[in-house]
Amino acid sequence: MSTPFFWMIVGMGIVTYIPRLLPLIMLQTENWPKWSKRMLSRVPYAVLGALIFPGILTVNENFYYGIIGGLIAIALAYLKMPLIIVVAGAISSLAFISYIF
Repeated sequence: MSTPFFWMIVGMGIVTYIPRLLPLIMLQTENWPKWSKRMLSRVPYAVLGALIFPGILTVNENFYYGIIGGLIAIALAYLKMPLIIVVAGAISSLAFISYIF
């Protein structure tokens, strides 16, 4: 690997890392109001919904698999399960359902 190519990769890595690091450093000492902390704690579920909902409607094999997986994810999120449990629960339940049927 040539030296200019190496430094180009290092530079791209730094430029990619800076926007991820700056908010963490700048917002670390802020005292947030309780209502904003409560609102921001729900952001992962909102992002999960935005990422999963289009996939629910466009499942290739069967439309009902998408609906079932979405309902299971909604139920687990409603029970305030951690995000990884919501995703893993929906995936594993659909794997089990597709194994049965």
